[in-house]
Amino acid sequence: MRLAHIIVGLLLPQQSVARTLPSPTAVMSSASDIRASLLKIIGENPGGHTDAAVRSEFAAKLGEYGQAEGVDRSDVVFAIGKAVFGVELEAPPAKKAKTTNGDKPAELPIVDFDYMKQFMKDVFLSYGVTPERAETCSEVLIESDKRGIDSHGLGRLKPIYCDRMDNGILFPDKPIDIVAESETTALVDGNLGLGLYIGPHCMQMAIDKAKKYGVGFVACRNSTHYGIAGYYATMATEQGCIGLTGTNARPSIAPTFGVEPMMGTNPLTFGIPTSDSFPFVIDCATSVNQRGKIEKYAREGVDTPRGAVIDDQGVERTDTEGILRDMVLGKCALTPLGGAGDAMGGYKGYGWAATVEMLCTAIQSGPWGEDICGVDRATGKPKPMPLGHFFLAIDIEKLCPVDTFKKNAGEFLQALRASRKSPLGPGRIWTAGELENDARTERTAQGGMKVNVPLQTNMKTLRDVRPGLKEKYAKLPFE
Repeated sequence: MRLAHIIVGLLLPQQSVARTLPSPTAVMSSASDIRASLLKIIGENPGGHTDAAVRSEFAAKLGEYGQAEGVDRSDVVFAIGKAVFGVELEAPPAKKAKTTNGDKPAELPIVDFDYMKQFMKDVFLSYGVTPERAETCSEVLIESDKRGIDSHGLGRLKPIYCDRMDNGILFPDKPIDIVAESETTALVDGNLGLGLYIGPHCMQMAIDKAKKYGVGFVACRNSTHYGIAGYYATMATEQGCIGLTGTNARPSIAPTFGVEPMMGTNPLTFGIPTSDSFPFVIDCATSVNQRGKIEKYAREGVDTPRGAVIDDQGVERTDTEGILRDMVLGKCALTPLGGAGDAMGGYKGYGWAATVEMLCTAIQSGPWGEDICGVDRATGKPKPMPLGHFFLAIDIEKLCPVDTFKKNAGEFLQALRASRKSPLGPGRIWTAGELENDARTERTAQGGMKVNVPLQTNMKTLRDVRPGLKEKYAKLPFE
């Protein structure tokens, strides 16, 4: 049961419901409550698919949830209904996209970055975030969209930040307290405020110390989701520093030769300035895959690559729908970089994930594992997830001229990109940060970011329910 609750906690924030009915606030609460009820049934009945009464209750709830206009049928709850409870809803009639020439579906609308950033800022302001912090929060999110990291920009606004503020498990405006400090180090407490303003505060603190003393290190406790880790590494590179940051997260990775989710997907992120027009920024999880990728495999009807997931019997699983089912039942875990076991060096990813976890908890005396799973095991309701972060900045100028450093780093990276290509590959070699720079260039040229239908729904929901937004955004760009 404990692992089932952990996995259900992973699902709780991913709400996708329509808010186009007359009472938007009530509809939002109702659809959210229905989905929470479904997850509670799953968590409390790991063998529920063998109980006719439980199956009947689940089927009724799922049918009610499925009736809400705009609910995304790719939501993993529907896959669980089919795989675990044997409940499969009929697909709704296909809706034809609006067309401009009678034949081809209309392109997704492109929304200007400045408009989108202002919209997100106004949403944060409506929750009581101060103007300065709202500006910072919206900047972190829009930077993700500019870099093509769509999972962490506008896509996170409602389910990760707004819904959690609505649920009272993170807070819009809390003080950042200094617990301990020296010339080169600090420990701060975010008091469960928005990680989107806590993270930039801590990284700038580390940079300021580095500029004065050569090195700055800041550890943070009682924070929350802080967006893309690469944002903080780039803060350092833009100010002539090498940057390093990491954060823990809800448990999903099993240790090498283990089967229980114990560690988050814990990114370890470096930023290094170079003579290129973009910095070298490596920002990635310490697991092979994330659950969202497995859901994508399910939508595409393909197997999960062997070594990415291990079940409680130690079997490396590839059956995607079965994996989704058993993750909910607490019978599967993600594997660290390198995969299950040690044949491909899985112990290396395990070691890095554990390193990040310790740097996010040992200094901070912070929680980990089930204590940050995001769900109360007794009630199935959301609970706070006090995360830890760390930030390191090294001032290059204290060691060598920054232009010399950039030139040396740039020449090496250019040599990598110019090296011999695989005849079976795409004909190009990238270095870290280059794909994100390509995305920024492409999206800037097209005039902004494309906004898919679920995100349009989220924007309309927030516009309709948050005070002051209906007047300012009476008509959104895609309406």
